[in-house]
Amino acid sequence: MAAEKAIAHLAEDGRIHELEDHLQKTAELAAGFATEFGCKEWGRLAGLWHDLGKYSEKFQKYIRSVNDPNAHIGKNGGDHSTVGALHAMEALGPLGRIFAYPIAGHHAGLPDWNEGGMASLGQRLQQKELLEQALAFGIPEGLLNQVRPMERAKSGTDISQSFWLRMLFSCVVDADFLDTEKFFDQGKAQERGVYPLLTELLPVFNSFMEEMQVKAKKTPVNAIRADILKQCMAKAQETPGLFSLTVPTGGGKTFSSMAFALNHAVRHGQRRIIYVIPYTSIIEQTAEQFRKVWHGIVNRRAIMTHFRV
Repeated sequence: MAAEKAIAHLAEDGRIHELEDHLQKTAELAAGFATEFGCKEWGRLAGLWHDLGKYSEKFQKYIRSVNDPNAHIGKNGGDHSTVGALHAMEALGPLGRIFAYPIAGHHAGLPDWNEGGMASLGQRLQQKELLEQALAFGIPEGLLNQVRPMERAKSGTDISQSFWLRMLFSCVVDADFLDTEKFFDQGKAQERGVYPLLTELLPVFNSFMEEMQVKAKKTPVNAIRADILKQCMAKAQETPGLFSLTVPTGGGKTFSSMAFALNHAVRHGQRRIIYVIPYTSIIEQTAEQFRKVWHGIVNRRAIMTHFRV
């Protein structure tokens, strides 16, 4: 058993982030995120077990010996993400093999099972000595002995199970990042989560679009753009489902798609709009366009936070 409390992070000014506190806070955040799709306890468990591997003599010696705020990520402290995955396998049986993915991948991304050599999850889960070493170092029993959640994915299809896994992965990655950020940069952390509601953004957006249409020259292209916008606004009133917008370059997709998304979300009580865009340059262009709309109520850092690669 370690004489000193295990730490998760060490700041340049000497402040320490106790490991158990980090695990509990990450679990709390991940549980909150997973509540949105009915899997609060699975999210909590993923957060609780994600860094169990930091309960090791190698990691604790390493992080205390270097003056580097990124030391918790580096491999010089050993493999700390596999331990929680190994414990999930032992504690949850066959389901643990699935649950191991988001835990093992919370730094490097979801691993393949049998591709990638030693980086594959199948190979990593052969290293049972990592869990034995962590247990010998002294993982608190309260972290290990957890009741298996009874929550289930909404259906039993392969797609829903795959999506469930990726949603849990997203929950634990974001929770880990946010709790770590809060330790290193309180000011930046406080800026998060204080964004306007969609119901506040919608009237500002509508006013912007009305003004833009009034000022637009009467050209054939602008007439087509106005019609596309009108169709998007009409479709926003329909029942939630899968919608497709196919418009050539210059057709006003950026604003028309947002008009649909905002109106649809507000009408049906939805809380988020997620843009998935393939290239950083397009992300930046899109963020810049939306910044023009909401510059008065959403600051630059806030709107760019919503457009991360």
